[in-house]
Amino acid sequence: MGNLLVVNIGELVTPQGRRARRGDAMGELLRIRNAFLEIRDGKIVGLGPMDEAPRDFPGNVLDVGGRAVTPGLVDPHTHLVFAGSRVEEYLHRARGERYTGGGILVTAEATRAATEDELVELAVPRLRKMLRCGVTAMEAKSGYGLSPLAEEKILRAIKRLEGLAPQRIVPTFLGAHAFPPDYGREEYIDLLVGEMIPRVAEERLARFCDVFCDRGFYTVDEARRILEAGARHRLVPKVHADELAPVGAAELAAEVGAISADHLLHVSDAGIKALAETNTVAVLLPGTAFVIEEPYPPARKLLEAGVPLALSTDFNPGSSPVLSLPFVMRLGVLKLKLSPEETLCASTLNAACAIGLAHEVGSLEPGKSGDLVVWDLRDIRELFYWFGDDVAWQVVIGGEAVWASP
Repeated sequence: MGNLLVVNIGELVTPQGRRARRGDAMGELLRIRNAFLEIRDGKIVGLGPMDEAPRDFPGNVLDVGGRAVTPGLVDPHTHLVFAGSRVEEYLHRARGERYTGGGILVTAEATRAATEDELVELAVPRLRKMLRCGVTAMEAKSGYGLSPLAEEKILRAIKRLEGLAPQRIVPTFLGAHAFPPDYGREEYIDLLVGEMIPRVAEERLARFCDVFCDRGFYTVDEARRILEAGARHRLVPKVHADELAPVGAAELAAEVGAISADHLLHVSDAGIKALAETNTVAVLLPGTAFVIEEPYPPARKLLEAGVPLALSTDFNPGSSPVLSLPFVMRLGVLKLKLSPEETLCASTLNAACAIGLAHEVGSLEPGKSGDLVVWDLRDIRELFYWFGDDVAWQVVIGGEAVWASP
């Protein structure tokens, strides 16, 4: 953890707080022009206009030359660890085939065949690419093992990655991603509830328990049984909800007190109403809609109903081979019709809330970790404008510079 004084910030822009923002509050950000930010022992201790910056600072000084600064980005829904490629599926889809999720089993076969060391080796460069996009914290799911040993292998690989990359990585158990061909449906659910969840919890391999509740996957009743089993073992519920059809998964997420309901491309009005009455964060994944050519999630309808929104890449080899959260943020403005301010809140503070990290990251304010991105921009609105250019100039985690643009 470092001591760092960041000076000559052209514009510092950040949400504030430790709870998810909703409604109009998502667009209410702190803006300080010609600013400084002070980090000691890895934590933010001060920020404000340059004429209030400390004169004798016992650490490194980073002069950003009038560039814009935001909190480090948070990616709250990724499938980081897998083996193999689904390029053939992608090309078939490009010729008009509809995405059904069946390719999950193709990735599961390749991931089962890989060793833990191989999975780690494959994931490290992905993390580096995410870092240069400004992502300083993220979630990573299992789900491409679909057997006790293979799911544990993925979760162990995720645990090892935290020691190999500077980002915070929060693990999620997604054993209920699909139904493996080597088990019957009820047999596999019994295995999830009776063996896999207790083992994951006992070995502290995950913080969350997720289920793909959708048409052709887990029913609402099946998902409820799995999530309740996870909750009994202190795994916080998450839900892959209503991606392919409105099956009532959003309502289930509200019912079980899920920390997040993710996807929501086909969420119903009843699902939106149920989510609005809870603290569940709606994690929207417009990169998935972009790749599989499904309707974009109804972001403004959710926002206006009072549901807190977060954005994520859903990085995975099938429906969203997208590593760049800034690209997804641009879709947030262009396709979801969110304002730049709402989009930044959704990619920082609210995203941190969706993975239980809002007390540590997601905003620039005293007491939080010194995680920030210096963008090679004078006008922060251009972050949501330059498609194909991630425009990060430097990335800082815990007061330490961890990436700089060449």
